[in-house]
Amino acid sequence: MPVISMFFGIIITMNYNDHPKPHIHAKYGEFEAAYLFDGTLDEGELPRNRRG
Repeated sequence: MPVISMFFGIIITMNYNDHPKPHIHAKYGEFEAAYLFDGTLDEGELPRNRRG
């Protein structure tokens, strides 16, 4: 997946050929979450101190 941004140890990626509902992936260590473009958590989780 192409990396869009990296900050505070969080890597933001997006894949155009992924499952339905446009979203981004956020990875932090062993944690991974998918967020919709409106900011809603779609799946997974990040540590509380790294959530938006």
